[in-house]
Amino acid sequence: MQFKTLFSAAVLAFSLSACSTVEKVVYRIDVPQGNYLEASNVAQVKQGMTVQQVQYLLGTPVLIDPYSNSTWYYVFLQQRAYQSPEQYTFTVKFDQRGTVTETNLDKPLPEVISQNENNTIIERKGDATKKSWWKFW
Repeated sequence: MQFKTLFSAAVLAFSLSACSTVEKVVYRIDVPQGNYLEASNVAQVKQGMTVQQVQYLLGTPVLIDPYSNSTWYYVFLQQRAYQSPEQYTFTVKFDQRGTVTETNLDKPLPEVISQNENNTIIERKGDATKKSWWKFW
């Protein structure tokens, strides 16, 4: 009798521990860190642009070269749920006058699927003067 109880307890323990080793059961959010870089914005950075134009387009860089102040590093680290993190580094070099002389992107950025995802315009259908049933004044 005691053997059956121990055996069933062991089977139950092993079955519960087997369930906990299954990957992708717990939801993990996507974690972007650093400067959010989009391929369309990075493509707009051209030689001859000023410091202010680059900063307006891409934002404040993560790192400015401490020795010369003429090299800006935009670092974007993206970790999607259970995938390994991907790092993209965009380097912008300026000359003494503060204009872009060289740009370098270490690897191509992923394309954004939907450009208008966050710019949704909500339109109201029907007559705007028509009041709903609960507004009686």
